[in-house]
Amino acid sequence: MTDIQAIVLALLQGVSELFPISSLGHTILVPALLHWRNIDRSGPTFLAFVVVLHLGTALALLTFYRKEWWAIVRALVASVVRGKLSDERDERIGWLLVVGTIPVGILGVLLQHPVRALFGSPAPAAIFLAINGLVMFAGEALRRRQHATVGRTDHPIERLTFAQSVGVGFAQSFALLPGISRSGASMVASLLCDLDHEDAARYSFLLATPVILAASLLEIPKLFAPDAHVVAMQAIVGCVVSGVAAYLSVAFLTRYFKSNDLRPFGWYCLIVGVTCFVLARMGVLT
Repeated sequence: MTDIQAIVLALLQGVSELFPISSLGHTILVPALLHWRNIDRSGPTFLAFVVVLHLGTALALLTFYRKEWWAIVRALVASVVRGKLSDERDERIGWLLVVGTIPVGILGVLLQHPVRALFGSPAPAAIFLAINGLVMFAGEALRRRQHATVGRTDHPIERLTFAQSVGVGFAQSFALLPGISRSGASMVASLLCDLDHEDAARYSFLLATPVILAASLLEIPKLFAPDAHVVAMQAIVGCVVSGVAAYLSVAFLTRYFKSNDLRPFGWYCLIVGVTCFVLARMGVLT
């Protein structure tokens, strides 16, 4: 991997991890489009490098939501010391996040190796990216129908049930498939649980933070394995670049979702996914 390739992948990760357009999908499709034949996308070193780029994203999210995370952690510790739950907002959100991370933690361990086999070919990533777009269209349509016919209204994050949080966490697990967006899937699930777009995005970013952080920390030792082919300096620079891009992305998206929805990203994923699949079938993407 060259230094330029490492920086491009870092920028892709920092932006596409938080925008609902799938970071894994883009880290497979873009090298295929650019014919980076020196990179083995199905190799363990490539996955380790990509996951370490997530460390920058996680640190960016922790920095952006630092006041909220501080309040949540304090409330969680207080509830553990007290030995019982209360109705305090930050404590409630904290336990919702704890429960919501369970599905992706379990499925990530069980499916890590089978899913890795999909990284070598751009066609599956293109298909899943198009499906990701359709999921966002479907989520927006179902939400509008719920509010129009059932008379449901939006409520704040702390009014989510633990079962709903598990459901959002399960939806987030689909991001193990390259082309399915972590933030897109969890936002759709949150919208169907009656969060508005702004809170759905915030809850998605909060829920993703511990998962991304844990996954990146677990993958770091693989960069120093005897058969690894990633330069440590590339990983460090990539982490910084990814973090800066992620911070700017979350700053933009928190403003965007105050008055906009997921459909523009759905169109992007559908068009790019279908185009890349056609190119892959023609042999242009390899």
